[in-house]
Amino acid sequence: MALLVARHDSEEGNRTLAESLWKTTGYSLRKELGPLLLAQVPSAPLSMQPATAQALGLWLQSHPQQAPKLQGDLLTVYEEKRAPPPPKEDSFGRTVLVQISDPWVCRVGVARALEQLPSHMTPQETMTLLEFTIPGALSDPNPNVLAAFMSAAKTAIGCHGDDLADQLMDHCEGCLQSAGDTRESDVIRQSVVVLMGTLARHLDKGNPKVKAVVNLLLSNLDTPSQSVQEAIAGCLPPLAHVVKPEAEKILTKLLEKLLESTSYSQRRGAAYGLAGLVKGLGIPSLKQHRVMPALQEAIKNKKNYRHREGALFAFECLCDMLGRLFEPYVVHLLPDLLLCFGDGNQYVREATDRTARTVMGQLSSHGVKLILPSLLTALEEDSWRTKAGSAELLGAMAFCAPKQLSSCLPSIVPRLMDVLADSHSKVQNAGNTALRQIGSVIKNPEIQVLVPILLESLTDPSSKAHVCLQSLLETEFVHVIDPPSLALIMPTLKKTLDLRSTESKKMAAQIIGNMYSLTDKKDLAPYLPEVLPGLKSSLVDPVPEVRRVCAKALGAMVEGMGDETMAELLPWLLQTLKSESSAVDRSGAAQGLSEVLLAQGYDRLAQLMPRFIESSQNPDNPTHVRDGYLMLFVYLPIAFGDEFTPFLADLLPCILKGLADESEFIRDTSLQAGQTLVNRFGDTAVELFLPELERGLFDDSWRIRCSSIQLLGDLLYKVSGLSGKMSTESEEDDNFGTEEARTAIIRCFGEERRNRVLAGLYMGRSDVALMVRQAALHVWKVVVTHTVRTLREILPTLVSLLLSFLGSDSSDKSKVAARTLGDLVRKLGERVLPEVIPMLERGLTSTDSKERQGVCIGLSEIIQQTSRDHVLLYMDSLLPTVRNSLCDVEEEVRAAAAQTFNSLHSTIGPRILDEVLTPLLNDLSSSSQRSEVALDGLKQVMAVKSRVVLPHIIPQLVKPPVNARALALLSSVAGESLHSHLHRIIPALISSLVKEVDQGTWEAAEGVVLSVQSEPGVATLIEELVKAAKKETPQTRAAAMGLLQVMCSRSSADVTEHVPHLIIFVTESLNDPSDPVCEKAWLSLEALVKRVDQKELPHYIGYLRKALKTVSNLLIGNELRGFSLKGITPCLTMLKEGLITGSPDEKEEAARVLIEVIHLSSTKTLSTGKVVMLIAGPLIRVLGDRYGWNIKVATLEALVELVRKVGAAAKSFLPQLQTSYLKALGDVNRPVRVQAVTGLTELLPLAVRVDPVFNDLHNGIKKNDDPALRLTVLQALHGAVGAAGGRMSEKHKTEILATLLTLYSTAQESNRLQAAQCTGVLCCHLSDDQLTSVLRDTLLQADGESDWSLLQARATALSAAVEAAAARIEAVKMERDVVNAAVKFASSDRIPVCVSGLQAVGSCINHLAADPAVVLPAFTQGLTHSSTDIRIAACDVCSSLKVTPDPLLSAILPLLLGNTQEKNTAVRASAESSIFELVGDEAGLAHCTTLVGGQAAKTLETVLSKVKAKLAKEN
Repeated sequence: MALLVARHDSEEGNRTLAESLWKTTGYSLRKELGPLLLAQVPSAPLSMQPATAQALGLWLQSHPQQAPKLQGDLLTVYEEKRAPPPPKEDSFGRTVLVQISDPWVCRVGVARALEQLPSHMTPQETMTLLEFTIPGALSDPNPNVLAAFMSAAKTAIGCHGDDLADQLMDHCEGCLQSAGDTRESDVIRQSVVVLMGTLARHLDKGNPKVKAVVNLLLSNLDTPSQSVQEAIAGCLPPLAHVVKPEAEKILTKLLEKLLESTSYSQRRGAAYGLAGLVKGLGIPSLKQHRVMPALQEAIKNKKNYRHREGALFAFECLCDMLGRLFEPYVVHLLPDLLLCFGDGNQYVREATDRTARTVMGQLSSHGVKLILPSLLTALEEDSWRTKAGSAELLGAMAFCAPKQLSSCLPSIVPRLMDVLADSHSKVQNAGNTALRQIGSVIKNPEIQVLVPILLESLTDPSSKAHVCLQSLLETEFVHVIDPPSLALIMPTLKKTLDLRSTESKKMAAQIIGNMYSLTDKKDLAPYLPEVLPGLKSSLVDPVPEVRRVCAKALGAMVEGMGDETMAELLPWLLQTLKSESSAVDRSGAAQGLSEVLLAQGYDRLAQLMPRFIESSQNPDNPTHVRDGYLMLFVYLPIAFGDEFTPFLADLLPCILKGLADESEFIRDTSLQAGQTLVNRFGDTAVELFLPELERGLFDDSWRIRCSSIQLLGDLLYKVSGLSGKMSTESEEDDNFGTEEARTAIIRCFGEERRNRVLAGLYMGRSDVALMVRQAALHVWKVVVTHTVRTLREILPTLVSLLLSFLGSDSSDKSKVAARTLGDLVRKLGERVLPEVIPMLERGLTSTDSKERQGVCIGLSEIIQQTSRDHVLLYMDSLLPTVRNSLCDVEEEVRAAAAQTFNSLHSTIGPRILDEVLTPLLNDLSSSSQRSEVALDGLKQVMAVKSRVVLPHIIPQLVKPPVNARALALLSSVAGESLHSHLHRIIPALISSLVKEVDQGTWEAAEGVVLSVQSEPGVATLIEELVKAAKKETPQTRAAAMGLLQVMCSRSSADVTEHVPHLIIFVTESLNDPSDPVCEKAWLSLEALVKRVDQKELPHYIGYLRKALKTVSNLLIGNELRGFSLKGITPCLTMLKEGLITGSPDEKEEAARVLIEVIHLSSTKTLSTGKVVMLIAGPLIRVLGDRYGWNIKVATLEALVELVRKVGAAAKSFLPQLQTSYLKALGDVNRPVRVQAVTGLTELLPLAVRVDPVFNDLHNGIKKNDDPALRLTVLQALHGAVGAAGGRMSEKHKTEILATLLTLYSTAQESNRLQAAQCTGVLCCHLSDDQLTSVLRDTLLQADGESDWSLLQARATALSAAVEAAAARIEAVKMERDVVNAAVKFASSDRIPVCVSGLQAVGSCINHLAADPAVVLPAFTQGLTHSSTDIRIAACDVCSSLKVTPDPLLSAILPLLLGNTQEKNTAVRASAESSIFELVGDEAGLAHCTTLVGGQAAKTLETVLSKVKAKLAKEN
């Protein structure tokens, strides 16, 4: 019976299982099951009653004749369960009050069983049931029993309604008429009306009772019972055709009641009636009878809440009754629903909530797709009411059908979580409410308990997530997790994965990994894009445990979801595996990929492993890519276990190769992978591991050796059962192994292989690499029980290996073998020497040089580990062995023999020097091959014992003839011990170079110089070379300077401290009379400049300047010999750097030194190549920057000197120089302007076009208001006109002349006089007409002018014109007018005019041969004038006379003699100077004495004597 009931269980799984068991057992529906089921019906729990009733119905299909009997029995049971129990009495017969429990559950079971009977009974038998039910059972006080009997009655009517329609209708009408006014009667009446409505379907359409029933149904809609109203609404659709003609009237009446009635039950009933009629009339009736417009208008009525509430009632019932037929109206209804959620009336809000639930419960998947975007968009609106309504409506979607719920919740819950953070509290509350609604529809009982915790976690993940995750992990799930549960769990997991908490992320990943076994794949698929980024992020978390759990979760995801997830996941894992940013990322990706491949299975791994192995060792791949693939081999063996064994053979070489990689993290990863393999497969794959590890023990790469030892140790630990993690910090020969471990190793490896492994391990203790030694010593101590005993056991194997490695091509292997040999001697004692040494001596006779080299290395180790006494016992054989080895034909053997010599000398002492070195020195003079070998042997000995050997061999090598080659070779290995012998070696080498200058000797001398590296040695070397470079013989100086040049250019020694001294010395040597010395000195200076860091060169300019000054004082001629021979490039490099990058002081000094360099260089030197460009470029650049005036002055002087020196060679820089000079004319500092004037004057003769310059100068004169600046421009114009005035255009001549003439009346005397000077110079370049006009109209106007300054300017201009253009004046026949005008100016009563006039008179005498008689009055007046200024000026003019006619001389000498008696010192001095200049030599004195005669002649002689004495005193 139980199995039969289980076949109708509510759970599909239980039904399927019970059905399978029923078929398997072969049970049948036997007759005796009926009574059992009948007995079970009243006693079954409420949840099991449907299954029991259905089981009874199934039994009746096989036994329908039992239905009437069962009906009777069930009705009897009902009456028994409904009747109240008899009162209980106590012992005295009194009624006792007892709490009575109504067995309504039993009655519900009876009703459900009765519902199964009508289909198996006749109409009359069914009528009996209906007569019992109506009104008997309908009066049951329990609503659940009433509902169950109503369902049974409806089923009975459905089965036999056609046959019993009239009879049953009469019965129902009778019941209605007999019903009283009690509450129980009302319930019966309502139930009867509903059943009549059901029965009416079976009446003929024309039957008048149908319409009456419809009216009766409509009238009972006001019943305040939702179940009655729902039942009536369910009865109306089949009967609606009867009232179709009156439909509009009925609908209008229902709408009016719906919207206007004050009774809640009436409005609800109207809504149900409206929905029932519309369903019966069809969807078009909504529009045809204007139902929807009326409802839409009502829901927007803001004044009357009943309208809004009634419209919502109607929408709720329409959606409930019409189902998906009403779905097209839902989209249009959505905005109104959103508004009503925030309505101010509580009743409206409650109605909205019910309507939303109903709407969402009826939506199809298409409907969900239609409204969901609108709702999600509404969450982004600014209005809080809209957002709150949208949130509530989204919450109502929890009541969708399961299929729709599964598709929409993944989109809804994340947005609701965002709503929780809204600024408005009501929006937050709406979000919380919506999430609670989603939680309320969860069917999984385990999750139902956790809903509050899940909601708290969604609200506050940072503080509540941990508790939530802990609760989920501790929950034992029995039921499948449904979509609403996932909607709350998955967002929680997503947010947790984004938190920082390591524990939370780990738990979230665990839950995700378990989730795929607890829920349907299609329900979980929508959440995959949300949690996958978090899992990816956690997979690269720095915490290894988080990475491990996340990798497991990914594997479970792939296994649960299939290859759907691989479209994005696998490429991402492979990309992250090659990440360059972090090893953590690569490790996480490798771990995740391992779990994913495990989920995909062995075949997938076998397909990808060749690619993984190839990529991990492909040298073309970047380091981080190879490291990522190697990390896979750390996790794949752990994931696949024994399934991974087939890949070991191909994988081990790859890992060993990675152990030797240059990248440290690749080595670490390879070692980690190797340890994983050893720990996982060590006990099952020994035959695979040992050959590779043995080869690794002796690999050329120390990293492979070290890693092989570590892996071999792990293998030994695993085989022996020992732990390698113990500390072995103790004495070297302490051991921690056990006999059990020793036995286990021999049993697993075999004795021969065990000996070979331990021998290799023992050799590792003497490895050249410290890491290898430490690793080998640690493993040895752990696995070996007793070192000496074990060595005795493995001695044959060990000696065999040592002999093979002593002659190895690898120097490291031979050194390891030698060290091991020495250690073996130390461990086993010196008693093994008689066996080992003869064996090594025999090895020297081998033809294999590697073996001979190994013998020497072995001897060194043995000597070092053996006492002095024992070494002395073998001296007779050791000394010839060392001596012969030092003369071996192979260099590597000689090098090893030198080490043996070193060990032997350290043990025995100096006594071996004579016995070993003397024969080698004697061999130097033997045949060429023997001397070569002996020399290299000495070199090898020097390399290890230079301090001991040098004093012994240097005296013999420096004796004539000097063995320069031997000195060079020995010096190269002598090291710091060489400097104490340089004072003997360098002079010997130089003398050798002087005597025989062959290439070999020179190269040997260079070798000695270049071998000096220590600071004392460098100082001694420079001292000796400088001393030799100052010798008298040019050959000695040239040799010394050549070696100095070699040291400066090629030596790697630090000579920084000696650079200043060397710069001074080699610069001074540029003046050496010997060309070879000069050339070597120049090359030395060039090498020094190149040697010094470019930024430091400016610091040495001062030393260069000092040297150049010294050279200038000693120089014969104007050109430095070294500059003429080789150029100035070294100096220029240093000075250029000083000009460009030096400090301001260094820039100025560089410019000053550059002037010196230009002075000392020939024009040819400066014009060669790009020298001019290299000089001018930096100078112009400095001028363009804002430096101090002193730097600009020095720079301008250098440029002026350069232009003077090279002339036309500077043409390429004329535009830049011209611009720089013109700009400098406007500088505020006068020295800068003066140099600019000079530079411009020197430059213009080279210029092709001069008009632009004159134009700029002319503009500068006109526009400058500053007298000082204008004076400078006038001076520049004066120089420019004098240098290139002849090439000036007529236009510029005219304009400039006009401007100059206007300046005659300026108040600034300096400007006025300079303008006059310019006018005079310009006259030289004027045409005849212009010259005549200027002279006549301006310069010769000596009177009739009230402004004396104008006269002064004219006089000055006239003087300048005569100086510059005397020939032109004579050409235009105006010389007499000019002289007369000059005399008139000199006769002026204005001192400045008179002074200028006197100067003009002097110019006329000098250049125009003026008539003495005409000019004499001017001199007479001037020399006797009362003004001392005029007398001084007159005396000065007399001094400037170049030609003095006797009449004039005889007239002015007495006047000058008179002024020599003047009290005014200045006048007196000027007069004496004039007399001295006029008289000249002795002949002139005699002539003048004759001219003046008498007392004047004596006075003249006296004055001259006085002047000469004064001059002699000054000199």
